[in-house]
Amino acid sequence: MERKVRLPKQCPSCGGVLKVHTMHCTECATKIEGDYRLPALMQLKEEDQQFVCDFVRCSGSIKEMAARMGMSYPTVRNRLDDVIATLAAIESEQR
Repeated sequence: MERKVRLPKQCPSCGGVLKVHTMHCTECATKIEGDYRLPALMQLKEEDQQFVCDFVRCSGSIKEMAARMGMSYPTVRNRLDDVIATLAAIESEQR
C-alpha cells in the first residue's frame, strides 16, 4: 500500500509559513519558479479540508451533512462557522 505524503504547511525548523517555489511538468520537464502561497483551503487542518469536501459533496446541505455525520444540525452549523472563520483569518493574513 502506497503511503500518502501530505504537503507540509509549516516549516519543520521554525514553524514559519511555507510557500511553493518550484513546480515542474512530469511530461516535458518544464520548470516554473516563483514565490507562490498555498491556497487558503490547503492551509486548513486536514480534518477541516475533509469537512469542506464533504460539504461540497452534499451540495452545501447542512441537513444532509448532519445526517451523514450523525450529528445535530446546530453542531454541523457551528463547525461550518468555525471553518468559515478560519478561512477568513487565513485570507486576511494573505493581504
